Amino acid sequence: MRREAAGAAGEQSAHAGLPSVAYVNLGCRVNRVETDLIADELARAGLAVAPEEDAQAVVINTCAVTAEAEAKARKAVRHAASLPQAPLVVATGCVANLFADELAALAPNVTVERDKSRVPSTVLEGLGAGIFAVGDDGELLGGVSASPASTPTPTGRTRPGIKIQDGCDNRCTYCIVWKARGASRSVDAARVRELVLRSLERKASEVVLTGINLGVYRSQLPDGREVGLPGLLAWLLETTPVGRIRLSSIEPPDVTDDLLSTMVASSGRIAPFLHICLQSGCDATLGRMARTYDTAFFRAAVERAHELLPQASLGTDLIVGFPGETDEEFEQSLTFCREMGFSRMHVFRYSKRPGTPAATEEGQVDPHVMAERSARARELAHELRAQEAARLVGTEDLVCVQAPFRGVSGGLFDVTLDTEAPIDAIVPVRLTGVSPDGTTLLGHVCSQEERTL
Repeated sequence: MRREAAGAAGEQSAHAGLPSVAYVNLGCRVNRVETDLIADELARAGLAVAPEEDAQAVVINTCAVTAEAEAKARKAVRHAASLPQAPLVVATGCVANLFADELAALAPNVTVERDKSRVPSTVLEGLGAGIFAVGDDGELLGGVSASPASTPTPTGRTRPGIKIQDGCDNRCTYCIVWKARGASRSVDAARVRELVLRSLERKASEVVLTGINLGVYRSQLPDGREVGLPGLLAWLLETTPVGRIRLSSIEPPDVTDDLLSTMVASSGRIAPFLHICLQSGCDATLGRMARTYDTAFFRAAVERAHELLPQASLGTDLIVGFPGETDEEFEQSLTFCREMGFSRMHVFRYSKRPGTPAATEEGQVDPHVMAERSARARELAHELRAQEAARLVGTEDLVCVQAPFRGVSGGLFDVTLDTEAPIDAIVPVRLTGVSPDGTTLLGHVCSQEERTL
């Protein structure tokens, strides 16, 4: 759970008479981006960001991916509603979509808003800050206007995310997101470009494109051309001065030659990092999950990525303890991950999600066994990350500076810099070493004469 406070963003209301708002974000990257967009609209209306204990309104973006996540959402709503100042609590997100009546019944000061684009106007109307309308693109129409935040996001993130797609047409047996978010749909390309330009106005150099199933993006450019994700990327690079675009995560079938060629042609303006969702490295487990590929397909996608984009680093998601997973299947999964050489692994223990087929499958794995498997998978993740960091030493990369002497590489490694560089700038860096724990790269900021990129 992430609670945004005024100190994080350093922003104050442009209109002292207007109240402030706190943000509680639960769940995935897409939720985080949606929360930032809500905060952006309310900042433009003049509201300040404040801690929950001081705010007159609390926006809670909920997650329903597991039963535990749903319980955290209810707890967060009850906590906010019980604060001494009795703030207006606006709950949105996946739990709000699935269980709106139950959330609304938690307290009289709770309002449930299923339509995220209406959250800003719901907050403002609930606070009596005027009557606001929201256009089809989610923008506030009318009301108070204020200067936009001077940081890349009102909540203080230096690499803003931009949601370009929502919903999912897959039916993985462990997932309820397709019910909570609905069918796959894409954000209009012109709107995406507008959001990129807005981030650049706030001095962001890198933006992160996010979605529930990013690779199925489809839209039409202003000139009428139909494009998928590769076409959108090429158009954004052509029509905006964005320093670097990063993809949040994609499914294996979407690692196409078209996408990889677009990344190669970008000369580093598309970050050389692919987070390809695996979930399991065992075909039998993937079958029970109803995933749309097997390990042979995944391996072919990774080999093609290494062939066309050899400098790229790879990330993935891994679920351990899925119903029916035997010791042998787990070992197969672990071995496959080692062979893929992931530099970044998000390891999750399987958690029952009521309402999904997997929750009632036979062979539920003992929690102690899941904990042991999770620990081993995390050990492997650390080992592989250190190996990838060592591989990158001696190469040059573009680093997005996020703090004095610190930045993030194209391969999504933290980098300690030997020279201070402007915050949010993207600078060429020669990677010279690795920290003792093997997780952070050391880098020399290259002068113009030293540059090879």
